[in-house]
Amino acid sequence: MARIDELRLIAKIARLYHVQGVRQTEISTRLRIHQSTVSRMLRRAETMGIVRTTVSAPPGIHSEVEEEMETIFGLKEAIVVESGSDEDTIARDLGGAAAYLIESTVKGHEVIGISSWSQALLAMVNSLQPARSEGGGKVVQILGGIGNPAVQSHATQLTQRLAHLLLAMPVLLPAPGIVGSKAARNVLLNDAYVQQAMSLFTHLDIALVGIGALEPSRMLRSSGNVFTGQEMRVLREAGAVGDICLQFFDAHGAPVRSPFSSRVISIPLQDLKGTPCVIGVAGGQRKVEAILAALRGRWVNTLITDHQTAQALLAAQADGKKANNSVAPARRIAGRTVEA
Repeated sequence: MARIDELRLIAKIARLYHVQGVRQTEISTRLRIHQSTVSRMLRRAETMGIVRTTVSAPPGIHSEVEEEMETIFGLKEAIVVESGSDEDTIARDLGGAAAYLIESTVKGHEVIGISSWSQALLAMVNSLQPARSEGGGKVVQILGGIGNPAVQSHATQLTQRLAHLLLAMPVLLPAPGIVGSKAARNVLLNDAYVQQAMSLFTHLDIALVGIGALEPSRMLRSSGNVFTGQEMRVLREAGAVGDICLQFFDAHGAPVRSPFSSRVISIPLQDLKGTPCVIGVAGGQRKVEAILAALRGRWVNTLITDHQTAQALLAAQADGKKANNSVAPARRIAGRTVEA
């Protein structure tokens, strides 16, 4: 244990440095000790608990929740924002957070995929500041954007505006998100421009995607890229709870195969999983089940969501683990399975 005189010196150096803001070189001169001694004493002040570092997050910042989300769901990064409860407000706030992330991390030469028909991604583009450095990358549309003629320009404009702001080249996917038949899809897949976009699906550096609940959003419904009510019932009976780019998955995150899968023109989930950075931008109570499933399937590795949704996701995951632990294991007796 350190002598009282040594402790007194450690405390004095710690106060000079941390409280009064005196630089180490000045402390060395003032106390007539070597600067390496000052550095060593400051390290000891931390290990001995004389100096304790505390981080007080400002109001509206949820660092602890973000860290818990990253740990529980294995995310590279979670961004949790303070927002309201209505979908328009959530989309606006999530879009602003996504814009800042892109502004601060995109280097300018990446191949970036972006989904269509996401209100939060539209808000992101509306909030994004133009890049200042030279670009050279590409922005690829990863979900078909043609649909209702009244709104079909949305997806094209979203891709082109993002590319313009990032000083990148836009690569459009000139096809509907959902076509009428497998044969129609095969015809479109032979189009040179469709092939150009889809050839980049396995070369993305970043993918920006929304996460959809089984019940489509207002924007998606208006686009015309939706399944009929009967088709949605079939998907629900198959276990679907949500989608990314109209590629559906169940509550565990496993892909849901259906006769409708062959009618979708978008990035396959496996191609998405091969992308180094997949940023999911989604929130709101209506989407909790879908977001949770996407996290369980590891279809996104970065999530931008609102605080209420993050808390609901953590609670749902904890409840799911409790339910799994409460199920007694089965055992085999004489060729049959019985509950323990």
